Amino acid sequence: MIGRPVATRSVGLNEGPLPRILGATSLMAVAVGLMIGSGIFRVPGSVAGSVGSVGALALLWVTGGVLALFGSMTVAELACLYPEAGGVYVFLREAYGSLPAFLYGWTRLLLLVPASIGAIALIFAAYLRGLVGLPPAADRWLAGSLIAVLAAVNYRSLLWSALLENAVTAAKVVALAGVAVAAFALGGGGALSRPVSLAPTSWPGFGLALVTVMWTYSGWSSVAALGGEARDPSRTLPRALLGGVALVVVIYLVVNAAYLYVLPMDAMARSPVIAADAAVRVVGRAGADVVATLVVVSTMGAVQAALMFNPRIFLAMARDGLLPGPVGRVHERFQTPHVATLVAALLGIAYVSVRSFEQLAQAFILGVWPFHILMVWAVFRLRRRRPDADRPYRTPGYPVVPALFLFASVAMIMNALFRRPGLTLFGFGLIAAGLPVYAWIRRARRSDALR
Repeated sequence: MIGRPVATRSVGLNEGPLPRILGATSLMAVAVGLMIGSGIFRVPGSVAGSVGSVGALALLWVTGGVLALFGSMTVAELACLYPEAGGVYVFLREAYGSLPAFLYGWTRLLLLVPASIGAIALIFAAYLRGLVGLPPAADRWLAGSLIAVLAAVNYRSLLWSALLENAVTAAKVVALAGVAVAAFALGGGGALSRPVSLAPTSWPGFGLALVTVMWTYSGWSSVAALGGEARDPSRTLPRALLGGVALVVVIYLVVNAAYLYVLPMDAMARSPVIAADAAVRVVGRAGADVVATLVVVSTMGAVQAALMFNPRIFLAMARDGLLPGPVGRVHERFQTPHVATLVAALLGIAYVSVRSFEQLAQAFILGVWPFHILMVWAVFRLRRRRPDADRPYRTPGYPVVPALFLFASVAMIMNALFRRPGLTLFGFGLIAAGLPVYAWIRRARRSDALR
């Protein structure tokens, strides 16, 4: 829930705290809102063909959920240790120094933020355009307009943006639950006659499908970036991180079961718009409009969540001198990172002009996951380097839980490297391209210090 702003001193151009007004409910809404975006409406169909059986499909979604849950259990310790704006960027900086943190921010600036915002906005546009009868050429205009409007809300008020995210997230959770109930009540049990086998068609294919599934879970670490605006962060951040991921895991498993109850496995594998096809099977053509409306609401909430947390990463980088100083400004009246919000919005609008959804989604996961591996390893590193630090929250099951996350993540990346070397190496190359930029920034800072 949203509380009253705590007292803060006058905010200058490049300094001053952000107001701590976000409670556990609002933070959880951001996590859920970002994870439940476009993926659950199209990914289940695309991965069904990769695994080949009902049991393997269930195992795939459970594996993705457990991986996200283990990651959130670990990042909650870091979020409570460093409850400030920036999230993963701050954790990497404190554990490894400024270079890995900069490379994360650099990759996020050039790839992750515009890819995630742009991909989800394009899905929003495609479904909205179908509802209102616009031509396909309108997709990029609608996507850009959505980003611009939501950026204006986030520019103006954290309170407004949090209220909007709370409402949209609640609506999409209720609507997804309604779709599942309708499928079980009116569907025909399409998968019930199929044998249940946990063995996929091939384990390398299972691993590659896991990359796609992780797109639907992406965002589980996002809440940490809002740590500087969380009330009582040692309590609210773990609740939001773990509660948000747990809720999404349950929703995804129930929705996938509903899809399978309505559509046979082979029909599911052939469906690029699985949610719409399932709804049509249950309630006729009107079901397609119901699902389209749900996708519009869901993707709007995901873009809104992305525009809430990403600017806090850019703000932290600017305050460390790794981005131009104005990006670190907090608006004197609105108490929002207004310049960083504009930067995130402009990047998203730029990418929807030149990239497709598939290109953006694949690039996002393979670009972000190496930093998730570093982030989880940071828990081990910081426990050794700062054993006496106050840790109001400690990772349950340590060291087994973070170790399992690391093992599964490294295996997923290595499998992607062998199965999709071009796309994987592109992500690594973009990360490496930040090295000379970092060296130039450091030289420029040393030169300024000597003047």
